[in-house]
Amino acid sequence: MAPGDIDTAFLKLFKKAVIKNLEKNRFFIFVGGGKICRNYQKALLEFGADNQKRDWIGIEVSRLNAKVVRQVFNQLAFSEIITNPAKKINTRKDIVIGAGSKPGWSTDYCAVALAKNMGIKTIINLTDIDYVYDKNPNKFSMTDGPTGKLKAFKKIDWGTFRKIVPAKWIPGLSSPFDPRASREAEILKIKVVIINGRKLDRLEDFLNNQDFIGTIIC
Repeated sequence: MAPGDIDTAFLKLFKKAVIKNLEKNRFFIFVGGGKICRNYQKALLEFGADNQKRDWIGIEVSRLNAKVVRQVFNQLAFSEIITNPAKKINTRKDIVIGAGSKPGWSTDYCAVALAKNMGIKTIINLTDIDYVYDKNPNKFSMTDGPTGKLKAFKKIDWGTFRKIVPAKWIPGLSSPFDPRASREAEILKIKVVIINGRKLDRLEDFLNNQDFIGTIIC
């Protein structure tokens, strides 16, 4: 696919995976800004934009993406896109789509805020890595020398996880889970599951209480 194209093939597969698991689960899906968002934020930074302006453009991209995902599920999903995760959601629909809220709040943090609001104890973060590693997998190869080898975690506690990721969240930060959201999730005793979003069979394995490839943070 060309850079910037919407991966409709993936969205169709994602829709199937969610629908297959609706009998036992209710899904609150927060949609991020992705690579396009980071490209916009990088351009703004080059021209002197502050973090708040970069945040707002990320929020706007997230909301555009969420409109697409909302349409993917159509009548199965709640008609509104959630942009205030602290507000009570009045719907019987089992699929609810959310997007960016306000500056300083990543979609990870929005997910934690909604989990607190709705009494949810498990967040699944579909990302582009197979596990949480002790180093950034984009900078090290599995086959590098002793200092370059990656250690994968099947399960990790919040204290250890927060030592691996940056201490502060900034717009466009690439991290398995945002540091501010991590601190809040730890306080609320929320379990976060990191799964490679390109391998939706792993998501289904987790939803069906089977062994899966990914990391549990708790």
